[in-house]
Amino acid sequence: MSDTSGAQSEITIACIQMEPIVGAKQANVAKSLEWIGQAALNGARLIVLPELANSGYVFRDRDEAFALAEEVPTGETTAAWIDAARRHDIYIVAGIAERAGAALYNSAVVLGPSGYIGTFRKVHLWAAENLFFEPGDLSFPVFKTPIGRIAAAICYDGWFPETFRLQALQGADIVCVPTNWVPIPGQEPGRPAMANILHQAAAHTNSMFIACADRVGTERGQLFEGQSVIVSCTGWFVAGPASRDREEIIFGRVDLADARRKRNWNEFNQVLRDRRTDVYDEMLGSEIKRGWY
Repeated sequence: MSDTSGAQSEITIACIQMEPIVGAKQANVAKSLEWIGQAALNGARLIVLPELANSGYVFRDRDEAFALAEEVPTGETTAAWIDAARRHDIYIVAGIAERAGAALYNSAVVLGPSGYIGTFRKVHLWAAENLFFEPGDLSFPVFKTPIGRIAAAICYDGWFPETFRLQALQGADIVCVPTNWVPIPGQEPGRPAMANILHQAAAHTNSMFIACADRVGTERGQLFEGQSVIVSCTGWFVAGPASRDREEIIFGRVDLADARRKRNWNEFNQVLRDRRTDVYDEMLGSEIKRGWY
């Protein structure tokens, strides 16, 4: 099925839940390529990898982070992922440690069959990330592709409703979230991750799909949450939650054009147009230009 712009909107999304090892960049990239190949063989057209999938996450110091970072899009990791996107005719959103001159960013690259599409830099830094990375300076870009309008966010960005609202106002159909969620204090055993609840709410209140690829394992004493999910624009799960402790792929078949159709909830209500911009600033004080919705 195609939407009115001619984009192929009905696709299979895959979120790869894997365990990168800090410092083992070549092995991490090789593992990611194996998982990407497996997802593509199972029909995935859009594939999401975890946060900092090539480098690992818990750095000892900034020197270690800098040594593992690469320029985007000219670095070897991005080049390997671009090659995979071309070979498999797929789109990839993947977390990477980005070096830009002397600055470091916790970034996500957006890649497709024709090569590099764009970069998102994590806006809201978590804990010790503030010692290594600069806050993202590219705002909240939305990338127009043949399969739909793709945006990205990274981990802690998901705790801020402004992230998803500004992307929705630019017409994003899906937000891909490379993430490294950690357990939230007070979380009782067996209960869903707080992150899952937050992303269900964001998908529902903005009428957009959200695909979250988390990592698993324990790295230098830090446990990660797993539970990767793909959420419909209605707020209900399309796939997942995945396990808390296993490497795996979750798949979801979606029609991205539904994100636009279902913004009209009934004959009276449209979730973005109903906003009271006489009461608050339409674009939340951002210089972002409103997109079609």
